Amino acid sequence: MPNTNLLSLITQLRSVADTGLLYAKNEYDIERYQELQHLSTKMFDEVSGYGGETINLLFPQAADYPTAKVDLRGILLSPDNKILLARESGDGKWSLPGGWGDIGYTPKETIIKEFWEETGLQVTADRLLAVFDKKMHPHPPQPFYVYKMVFYCKAVTTEINKGFDVLDVQYFDIDNLPPLSEDRILKSQIELLYQKIINNDISVWAD
Repeated sequence: MPNTNLLSLITQLRSVADTGLLYAKNEYDIERYQELQHLSTKMFDEVSGYGGETINLLFPQAADYPTAKVDLRGILLSPDNKILLARESGDGKWSLPGGWGDIGYTPKETIIKEFWEETGLQVTADRLLAVFDKKMHPHPPQPFYVYKMVFYCKAVTTEINKGFDVLDVQYFDIDNLPPLSEDRILKSQIELLYQKIINNDISVWAD
């Protein structure tokens, strides 16, 4: 398992280099920040094994101040308290419906849109359950710094129509979850979210 703390530090180092290049005015500063970029790429490759070319594609030259990305997910339970999961086409594993935050959409609007596109269900995004900082959880390495927001959703319609960008959509018992797409969601996170719903815990978990 890669050292997630080290990956987080490397990502921060890359952010410093990118920000420096945005505002650097003289050749000396530009050269130093470019060297920091190069070192952060080598370090990320050593820890993750992605390869320098792939890392450079994942880290395009920043055109604005680097900020965290936002991943939005929704958890929906059936009447018998089973959890709706979508099977991702990228890795063939399962996750809560959702994806990156879309510009021009509120978080709730994004969740509603993602549910419709992936599952064919019309839902309401009732309340925010948790804001996870991915560095605080044992996700696989990722070049982006990510906040994950998860909403409790309720179904308006009941007929599932799988979207083109997922392989399957099914309900699962909390004690019998399928292999999860751990870049997107972890078993421990689903269990935390599930307990908050079952116990009617209205507080928001935040890392």
